[in-house]
Amino acid sequence: MSQPVNEAAPVGTVQVSVVGPEDAEAVHAVIEEGFRDRPELDPPAPALEETVASVAGSLAGAGGLLARLDGEPVGALVLDPDGASLGLRRVAVVPRAQRRGVAAALAEAAAETASRQGFRRMHLTARTELPATVRFWTRMGFREVARDGTLLTLARELPIVCEVADARAARALGERLARVLRAGDVVILTGDLGAGKTTLTQGIGVGLGVRGAVTSPTFVISRIHPSLGDGPPLVHADAYRLGGVAELDDLDLDVSVADSVTVVEWGAGVAEGLADDRLEIAITRSHGDESTAGGDAEVRRVRLTPFGARWVGADLADVVA
Repeated sequence: MSQPVNEAAPVGTVQVSVVGPEDAEAVHAVIEEGFRDRPELDPPAPALEETVASVAGSLAGAGGLLARLDGEPVGALVLDPDGASLGLRRVAVVPRAQRRGVAAALAEAAAETASRQGFRRMHLTARTELPATVRFWTRMGFREVARDGTLLTLARELPIVCEVADARAARALGERLARVLRAGDVVILTGDLGAGKTTLTQGIGVGLGVRGAVTSPTFVISRIHPSLGDGPPLVHADAYRLGGVAELDDLDLDVSVADSVTVVEWGAGVAEGLADDRLEIAITRSHGDESTAGGDAEVRRVRLTPFGARWVGADLADVVA
């Protein structure tokens, strides 16, 4: 029986459900129509050799996703677990429903499903002869991690969410993150005033072993903390008072990115251009009560979202834990 991933949607929007072997006929029909519409490839796409029975066999494992538009099946994929990674196979959208957000809805539903089931990343294969397909998955956060002739393996790390009960726990989290940070890494921090962005950065500074006290750089915009050993320096910047990307460019942070660990507070929407591979960390505060974190009134929820091949296999979940 299918289970909705997103709630019932208004007419004209996409609804995605987790499905099993009982929906093999609908999934097979979408795969066949979607792949038949693609340019002829050499060798041909093996998806065209699928039958209802073979699709049912695949769905009997981890299931699949079926997207419907106004109740009509228009998109599908098969879920294929491989250790800590959830593979996406036979991703297809029927021609009449293309450019209507169906593929994006499937991708995000797959990410939600993978996170809920405890996977750390997703992966899929794509053909170099289909550059539009590769560009789409790149926009969805996937990056090339392997290549075999014309066959690309693309992967995307999934967000990690944890809670920190107080400033001490936030610093400890920063210290643990520093264990995996290296020269060239860009960390973008977001969160309300007082959420703990600078506190987390202080922990990163301790973990990296840099010189000088890490304090909020709001009024000086950026500070460089040299390493006391042979590690990378920490570049700590604050985009709160910047008017946009152009003013960030004036700081010439890109000059030091390759040799430093760069942390940008209030960087969302401004600092993404510093590196395609980056770690975005969003910190939100929840006013606790006696039922949360021992009654701490400032419990922080920290969401870490890795982007790019740099973070594939970095096992951030172990570091966070």
